[in-house]
Amino acid sequence: MTEQHILRAFDRDLETIQAQLMKMGGMVETAILEASSALEARDDELAQKVRSADKAIDAMEERINEEAARLIALRAPIATDLRMVLSVMKIAGSLERIGDYAKNMAKRSVLLAQMPTVGSAGGSLRRMSKAVVGMLSDALDAHVSRDADLARDVLNRDREIDQMYNALFREFLTHMMEDPRNITACMHLHFIAKNIERMGDHATTIAEQVIYLVTGVMPEEDRPKADSVTSHGVDGAQS
Repeated sequence: MTEQHILRAFDRDLETIQAQLMKMGGMVETAILEASSALEARDDELAQKVRSADKAIDAMEERINEEAARLIALRAPIATDLRMVLSVMKIAGSLERIGDYAKNMAKRSVLLAQMPTVGSAGGSLRRMSKAVVGMLSDALDAHVSRDADLARDVLNRDREIDQMYNALFREFLTHMMEDPRNITACMHLHFIAKNIERMGDHATTIAEQVIYLVTGVMPEEDRPKADSVTSHGVDGAQS
């Protein structure tokens, strides 16, 4: 087989894997939006749909990793080609984690549906979720188009997510102090807000992979984080 044929075969295999990655990204974006809609509308059926769909997201990550490992073994890519394959695997991992956070949102929304509503938290969390989906969508687009500038824009927008989270944290504290009966619901809402904030962090991780792919160097500067109102570091993602 000539070198040109080998390169064409590598490109075809890589395109197939990238198409799977974009499909996985679409599944994750849908999971985020549906989880936030289920929370706001108190829709248990939609929440269950999100929880069930997480299995397909996990399966897609496994498939992408298997195909990427096979591509490395068969084609032995080097330099930029190897960075591309490795970035696909790392991005798939970030998407799987975001999917876990969406699943956790859906789990807690089922519990919250049995409790009194707390202010306009549902709508605020939905807006925060949509902002994260925008970041994720742009990060994936940047990966496809090798657009480092778009990836850097995603990094900068993480500050907005942090600010939304901080504002919600303060709002929940206020509701808990005003009426202790709100404490349980506000704790669940806080975990959801923190999960969404972590989704934003994973979107920036994807953007960093794009910058590394294009330039060969990971961003050196610290992420532009807004001042956090809490140092508890709640994570809450579960497999």
